[in-house]
Amino acid sequence: MIKRQQKTRRVYRKRPCRLCKDRLDSVEYKNVEFLKNFISDRGRIIPTRISGNCARHQRMIANRVKRARIAGLLPFVKAKQGAQRERNSYSRR
Repeated sequence: MIKRQQKTRRVYRKRPCRLCKDRLDSVEYKNVEFLKNFISDRGRIIPTRISGNCARHQRMIANRVKRARIAGLLPFVKAKQGAQRERNSYSRR
């Protein structure tokens, strides 16, 4: 008989919501330094399972990040470091 290895499931504890812990009701879109904590190095909004925000605060953070992007305070996309925009060798005439 071949013994099967039992798969062990990891139990992950949900991270506490930082905003609930600090009892913050709202965050201003102008507070760029705070909002940068919820954006990845590529400029994407960090999901709830990683940031640990509750659903209510995750929606609020996403909304504020989008407002800050439209206002020009945060970038929509951060370019890769060292990568330059390549031009097509073909020119349109």
